[in-house]
Amino acid sequence: MTSHHLGRTVFGNPANKGNLMPLEEAHALLNEWVPNEKLRLHMKQVAAVMKAWALEKEGADEKTALKWELAGLLHDADWEKNPDEHCRVIIEELERRNLDPEIIHCIASHGPRYFGVEPENNMDKMIYMFDELSGLIHAYSLMRPGGYAGMDVKGVKKRLKEKSFAANVSREDIQDAAARIDTSLEEIIGFIIKHQQAVQ
Repeated sequence: MTSHHLGRTVFGNPANKGNLMPLEEAHALLNEWVPNEKLRLHMKQVAAVMKAWALEKEGADEKTALKWELAGLLHDADWEKNPDEHCRVIIEELERRNLDPEIIHCIASHGPRYFGVEPENNMDKMIYMFDELSGLIHAYSLMRPGGYAGMDVKGVKKRLKEKSFAANVSREDIQDAAARIDTSLEEIIGFIIKHQQAVQ
């Protein structure tokens, strides 16, 4: 991914804190902005893992979990139609819709090297952690006869070391993201396998 520094680190209006988009509206936006089924699946998988992490590991309530889910669902919404303006377009759209600034900041921080926005809280750090790794694990499932069935952490780690496998997945970003959180890479991989396999 080429660099798309956003030139700012503050997003949205603090007065909009707590303003969430209904899930149906987010999916409608996704269907309108992202014709590519594979890209939509990636975003739905990241959303599912984000929501599950918020509920299981952060002790989040349903509203907070929805915040995490929305960030995951919309983080790449402008990638297909506006690759040169990636992140900028969706951020401006969500600002127009008066969405909670934490969701917008989370989306802006999902690739610090590219967007110039550092992950600040756990939601930011986890979307950065899940984004690339989720893609690699899904790619691995597609090459396995049983898909996700029987997939283990060891197999994923082996693919992670193979630079030619899912070559577009940034190993550097995965290492950087892992260094920012207190959970082991093994646990994260296991969590993703468990929670994204049912996503259609």
